[in-house]
Amino acid sequence: MPNRLPSLIVLLALASTPVLAQDSATEDAAVVQSRSFLNSHPDLRYRIAGMKAYQKSQYAEALRYFRLGAYYADKPSQAMVAEMLWKGEGADRKRVEGYIWMDLAAERLFKDLIIKREQFWSELSADERTQAIKAGQSFYNKYGDAVAKPRVEKILERDRRNITGSRVGFVGTLKIEIPGPGGMPILINGEDFYQDKFWKPEAYWSWQNVTWKALPTGTVTTSELKPVAPEKKP
Repeated sequence: MPNRLPSLIVLLALASTPVLAQDSATEDAAVVQSRSFLNSHPDLRYRIAGMKAYQKSQYAEALRYFRLGAYYADKPSQAMVAEMLWKGEGADRKRVEGYIWMDLAAERLFKDLIIKREQFWSELSADERTQAIKAGQSFYNKYGDAVAKPRVEKILERDRRNITGSRVGFVGTLKIEIPGPGGMPILINGEDFYQDKFWKPEAYWSWQNVTWKALPTGTVTTSELKPVAPEKKP
């Protein structure tokens, strides 16, 4: 199954600073990479921490962070758990579990992750495929979007309300100071920090989806896709 896709680790490195893939505004870049923002976005916080550990070859630590990101509905984190378990990085090699994690990562139908999932499936034995289908539902019960997204959404709503002091989210002339390059503070307008795409669930997931789809892809040759997720409709 030949392909010229960039490696998964390269794609996820690009996805780890999502605002840079679609916005050139300095304010947006400063917001997304700030500690105050990441404290309220555990999906991105743990993904970035996992990428940093992975790039230092601290695989056990990276796997721990990616599992945390996966718990908060981060599909790139789920893909990295899959890749690491498939290769045996940071833990014993577990091909069946690695496949299940990649199936989870492909839940939102991102093209590159579907291709990775199908590559894994094609290499499983018949017995391994049976095991994956049997065990898969329990992973969806804990990490699938239906249960994982609400964990993030609850935090977004809580922190947006607590920081603004308003249940309706009015920010008015609010100014937020965040650390800039070299430790120099940057003042951000409240309306920039609390843009809908960063805090309102539907807009937030749409922003992430657009970011992932904007990542560079290559030419692929693959077989017909197979239904693999147990009791799950596309």
